[in-house]
Amino acid sequence: MRRDRNGPPATVLAFDFGTRRIGVAVGNTVTGTARALTTIAAADAEARMTAIGDLIAQWQPQMLVVGVPVHADGALHAMTARAQDFASELAARYRLPVHHADERHTTALAQSVLDDSRAGRKGRARRDEVAAQIILQGWLDDVA
Repeated sequence: MRRDRNGPPATVLAFDFGTRRIGVAVGNTVTGTARALTTIAAADAEARMTAIGDLIAQWQPQMLVVGVPVHADGALHAMTARAQDFASELAARYRLPVHHADERHTTALAQSVLDDSRAGRKGRARRDEVAAQIILQGWLDDVA
């Protein structure tokens, strides 16, 4: 589904869902750019949702984007359903539109970007938020 960048300006938060960590990025539809924001590494699901709620309160997004993992050939797998469930929970809890984005290869690409920047150990800790940035940038690029 294509979205129109000429619509009202919108702040967007994006998530690279994982069972241990959730990468978060922020962007907007005016500039069409995304930036890595943070990684949520809370111990349990409710603590992660609380941290997400804090980010939503701070950034006041008009919509959310969740990366949905699939195999390289597009086939679904166990994490696909978990990411979709996460997206549904966000929509129900925060009453915001939630868009799904293909996240094939984003974690590997994020690691490659960090390796190229010689980020070292600190860079590995940022991998999830950089993956969220890549997910969001791809989604924003589809808006045009």
